[in-house]
Amino acid sequence: MKSGDIERARAALEQWRGASGVVRPREELIRLTIEEALLASHRHVFGVLLWYLLLPGPSGAVLYRLAAYFAWRWKDLGGFGEFANRAFHLLDWPAVRLTAAAFAVVGDFEDAVYCWRTQARTWLDPNAGIVLAAGAGAMGVRLGMPVQDVEGMQPRPELGLGEPAEGPFLDSTVGLLWRAVVVWVFALVILTVARLL
Repeated sequence: MKSGDIERARAALEQWRGASGVVRPREELIRLTIEEALLASHRHVFGVLLWYLLLPGPSGAVLYRLAAYFAWRWKDLGGFGEFANRAFHLLDWPAVRLTAAAFAVVGDFEDAVYCWRTQARTWLDPNAGIVLAAGAGAMGVRLGMPVQDVEGMQPRPELGLGEPAEGPFLDSTVGLLWRAVVVWVFALVILTVARLL
């Protein structure tokens, strides 16, 4: 997107989020890309690392990813879907809060905590709302807001403070995620050394 190839960016976002066929304006494209990056980093990196630390060996990481997969895969299967969703929500609860805390530590702490406390509960999925609100506050960008969908405009609350999402915030997102990874890896090293002693 930074190179100006909007059509390629739209296609990549459609593939990442699941094809909708909606032609999105540039600002909405950037907002959704940042949101997807924050959520994907939480679900594929930070949540996995937490459960790797909490349970012995890789069993915690595998458990977390399986719970996420089954919650997504079985969401329309009634009882199975409800159970899978509750199990994933239970496993995701501490991971979400530690991810948001990492965003606050490596970004704008006050705004991240303010957005987390005041805006996260307005999001449809409160766990995702915590990650998005803390990330938006940490970077000083506005996320959320209504987006065009196949069925029409999808109402979504505004998250974050500061400026509208523009191209430079893509670099800010990458920087925030790398700094958060460094914090998590540092915690992993300390806990590993503590276990050995």
